[in-house]
Amino acid sequence: MEIFDKIGKKATEAYKITTDKTGKIAKETKLKIKMNNLKSDISDIYEEIGKRAYEKHNLKENVELEKYFEQEFTEIDVLSEQIDSILKEILELKDKKQCEKCFTNIDKECKFCPNCGAKQEEANKVVHEVEVVNNDNESEN
Repeated sequence: MEIFDKIGKKATEAYKITTDKTGKIAKETKLKIKMNNLKSDISDIYEEIGKRAYEKHNLKENVELEKYFEQEFTEIDVLSEQIDSILKEILELKDKKQCEKCFTNIDKECKFCPNCGAKQEEANKVVHEVEVVNNDNESEN
């Protein structure tokens, strides 16, 4: 009976590991699809900007780009931030991080980037916050 218990435990462990990895792969795939959709949205915005800019050029109209395309530029910024967030999520699933200097994907534990040699900040750094309390009652006394 002891042999069957050991086999059962090993099978259960293998099942848990496989399920975990499969779940991570499925989540990564969903994130990549979402990221590709966002990239496609950005490409559509770029195309629209190009068309409208060329139309203004043909009509010999001078436009101030920042003001004329402000909404589109803001949309691109928002979509780009979403893509960056998704990339970080994907790296987290793979237990990786990006080098702060060359942006190569590296293991979280790396103290130096194997690509460029840059020293990496420690992932376990604790940030201490200090709260400053202003007591208005004291100034009245």
